[in-house]
Amino acid sequence: MLSKIHSAGLSGMDGFPVTVEVDESDGLPKSVIVGNVSASVRESLERCQVALRNVNIIIPPKRLTINLAPADRRKDGTHYDLAIVTGILKSIFLDDASFIDDYGFVGELGLDGKVRHVNGILPMVAEMKRAGLKGAVVPKTDIQEALVVEEMDIVGVEDLPDLCRILAKEESFTDYPRDTPRVSTRHESYNVDFSDIHGQSFSVRAALIAAAGGHNLLLSGVAGSGKTMIARRIPTILPELSREENIEITKIYSIAGLLPEGSALMNRRPFRTPHHTITTPALVGGSSNSGVIPGEIALASRGVLFLDELPLFSKSSIEALRQPLEEKQVTINRLNGSFRYPANCMLVAAMNPCPCGYYPDRSKCHCTESQIRHYQRGISKPILERIDLCVEASPISFREATSKDSSVSSAELREKVHKAREVQRMRFKDSPHLLVNADMNSRDIEQFCPLNRQSRSFIEKIFELKSMSMRTFHKVLKVSRTIADLEDSPEISITHLSEAVSYRGLEDQLYGSMEEALSNPDPNDRSRGTNSISISENKEPKVRGCNE
Repeated sequence: MLSKIHSAGLSGMDGFPVTVEVDESDGLPKSVIVGNVSASVRESLERCQVALRNVNIIIPPKRLTINLAPADRRKDGTHYDLAIVTGILKSIFLDDASFIDDYGFVGELGLDGKVRHVNGILPMVAEMKRAGLKGAVVPKTDIQEALVVEEMDIVGVEDLPDLCRILAKEESFTDYPRDTPRVSTRHESYNVDFSDIHGQSFSVRAALIAAAGGHNLLLSGVAGSGKTMIARRIPTILPELSREENIEITKIYSIAGLLPEGSALMNRRPFRTPHHTITTPALVGGSSNSGVIPGEIALASRGVLFLDELPLFSKSSIEALRQPLEEKQVTINRLNGSFRYPANCMLVAAMNPCPCGYYPDRSKCHCTESQIRHYQRGISKPILERIDLCVEASPISFREATSKDSSVSSAELREKVHKAREVQRMRFKDSPHLLVNADMNSRDIEQFCPLNRQSRSFIEKIFELKSMSMRTFHKVLKVSRTIADLEDSPEISITHLSEAVSYRGLEDQLYGSMEEALSNPDPNDRSRGTNSISISENKEPKVRGCNE
């Protein structure tokens, strides 16, 4: 007898429908699995047969041919076990079980007959819903995750006897008790706050602008100046997750097997901090024993990817981030297909001014000029041009560190971010491909970042003076647009452009005036890294760093 059981596979972030066909016939006892499957799927047949025997379900000697369709797509993983064993039971013991044709089956079998947890339940159940199925049968431990998919009848099974009981007749299956409540999104909660930071108003201002416009941020400064503290608090001022974003993040973590036990939905924006020894496949995604899995940049999607000590990361790893940062997605090409994962995250990086971390304080720093140059040039200019704001975090004084004055809180900063994001939402309501200012391409910049005569004349002088690339010029305009949104200004003024230009000072220090910076190691020079420019005598405006 031929039986067909619905299941699903994974390809990147999405699932695809799989039909498990089991044909039982007389002849020499033999079992075979076909349909472009991996070794883990071929081993499934042995697991199913041993599990059935260990729960005292005797399978008569038959010839079993099991096909996983469509045969042209590679099937990998252990989650087909439950569908295969259900197909075997249906083909041998169930003459009429058409009621299970509207359900999909996913789960791994243990040799003792237990139905075990598998990764990727959420995207697979979502695919079953798209395929028109009524419900899904999943491991009992994964029922909360499956319930995230609305309007699906979810049945959780604990072991093979449990499965047999609900397959015994239609009534017991359709009337199976569903005592698990639907999942609701919990409010975000964080144990850090921007009010913990004293001083560093310039860096906090840059973090606010980055969060409001979705811009990438680089923090540079001496060791212990608070760069990591600022980076860790950026998720606390980002807007609350929408349900679509919540489900997207949960899918990624479910596929990677990183969904916290007992959690059905991620309730906060991700903050990923990989070590600088991370490999390129681990950073952008690659192959593993369980198939192609997302990397750190995908796990940080809709949140923050924080790269501490950026110059210490391998050159190949950093350069591999170029395309994902531009396209907001990462594509992994393998012989068995292409796998796409979202990479829509904020890149926040931190670096010291020298290998020891104390330059320009020559009483502590003994690095040579060539060592400092080699360390700082570990960041290529193309990567630096993909970072919208480059900020130098200055050491704070004892008075600032011990001040009792209350600092700005995350709640206050988040309110400003909300207002700026609402302005952007209204601006981009007819452009569905745009969510924040950082998403704008060159054509969008021409449309949404118009400049009046004075502003255009000002930025033209700066463009020529600093020999800007077009990518840097567009970054300046996008940051200026965000600064104007924070001030609820419909136009980009010279003040907004001036502040945006000041956030490119570190780029000039690294690739424009390295020799000048090294020849003037004055720790009290507050204009270092801000590239203050003064155009006088002709009543033209000035560009000043926000430190002044």
